[in-house]
Amino acid sequence: MKEMMNALLMYGPNDIRYEKIEKPECPTDGFLIKVKAVGLCGSDIRNLTTDSKKGNYPFVYGHEEVGEIVEIGAECTGFEIGDRIFSPRPVPCMECEACIDGRSEQCQNIKEPEIGGFAEYAAVSGRVLKAKMWAKIPKDIKYEYATLGEPLSSVYSCQRKLNIKFGDTVVIIGAGPIGCFHVRLAKLRGAKTVISIDIAQNRLNTTKELGADYIINSLEIDPIAEVKRITNKKGADHVISATPVVKTQQQALEMARNGGVITFFGGVPKGTLTPLDTNIIHYNNLWIYGHFGANVKDQQEAFRLAISEEFTPEKFITKVMPMKDIDEALNIAKAGEAIKIVLVP
Repeated sequence: MKEMMNALLMYGPNDIRYEKIEKPECPTDGFLIKVKAVGLCGSDIRNLTTDSKKGNYPFVYGHEEVGEIVEIGAECTGFEIGDRIFSPRPVPCMECEACIDGRSEQCQNIKEPEIGGFAEYAAVSGRVLKAKMWAKIPKDIKYEYATLGEPLSSVYSCQRKLNIKFGDTVVIIGAGPIGCFHVRLAKLRGAKTVISIDIAQNRLNTTKELGADYIINSLEIDPIAEVKRITNKKGADHVISATPVVKTQQQALEMARNGGVITFFGGVPKGTLTPLDTNIIHYNNLWIYGHFGANVKDQQEAFRLAISEEFTPEKFITKVMPMKDIDEALNIAKAGEAIKIVLVP
């Protein structure tokens, strides 16, 4: 008889149950970890509350898990029982054109695990080890801090590519978890002025604590006019739209300086089109980028940053909750009352 474990099974939109399922087998070329903590991501919230699997249920989500090795496959070397492991998902092949080109986030053969991280155990295969999509967590680092490595990676990759640097003025539209990461990282990279924009005052207050020099509540004041006022009518060097809202992408154009850079970081609902005044883009010599994901190198570097004292990971973990309390966790997250919620089995 196979061993069982607890996991969060999604049976449909907003129908998530903490139930017993079969424990995954240890891969011969990998290992099995006992999950110690797993972050609740914005994509998890969207997936768990919509018909994300188009009726193909039950399904276990979760991709920000960290844990401890409890079993090692016969063909796996270099690890010991008790090693503390960070292993984000999904996993690139490291063989296709995109991977070879250093764009593993665009892997043509990306692979999702059959069972996600919202469970007591998770299998880490040889493919994960080959792709270097793992790291050992130092013994003095809390597991919940290590979960930040995966969501931070895309932000880290974005700002590295943009080369945000000393003296820059950076506008971050959106003060959710990703917006908060952007604020903190921009200041660490040396940005002189970081402006955070949102409609939730409590989240704006949080970004202030994380280093934002100015906060703008766009329900109370015109954000474009306020950015122009703060920058003496010049505009920002970088404007990052980190929301799923079309309007913020439109506003970003008018917040950038001549020759400035705009980045669409947050995806909008599928099928939604964003009307843009291309004369502003043309005559102001604006550059527009889209950003998604992170390659393996950025993932590794982001993990090391996430657990560092400089990043202050403790400021991002709002709540650590039992996995079985997923409904409460989702309600807190949707209400905007948390930056990051970490679940423990």
